[in-house]
Amino acid sequence: MKNSKQTALVAVTIAAGLMVGASSATAAGQCGRASWYALHSKTASGERMNPSALTAAHRTLPFGTKLRVTNKNNGRSVVVRINDRGPFIKGRVLDLSKGAAGQLGFIGSGHTSVCMARV
Repeated sequence: MKNSKQTALVAVTIAAGLMVGASSATAAGQCGRASWYALHSKTASGERMNPSALTAAHRTLPFGTKLRVTNKNNGRSVVVRINDRGPFIKGRVLDLSKGAAGQLGFIGSGHTSVCMARV
């Protein structure tokens, strides 16, 4: 009986550790929908928006954070720098510059499924 209690305790401890790891995952380890934009105004970080630069808007990641963004539809990826806030459309996790969207190959569709990870 003692051995089965120890096994159960180990299983509960491992499960608790996995749940803690899952709950503390940052927004940078997620997949979702992304769109692109090409304004010529200032971004939330104070710099002027450059549509051809490899930049992106995220709701919570610190400015300057670099992400590898991969288009789930074609496997293309690009490294972008967070310099703005957004997206402000429900269901979207990232707004990319037109330059980044071009490299990912979704300018024509306007949005796509992506996964992102910190670099």
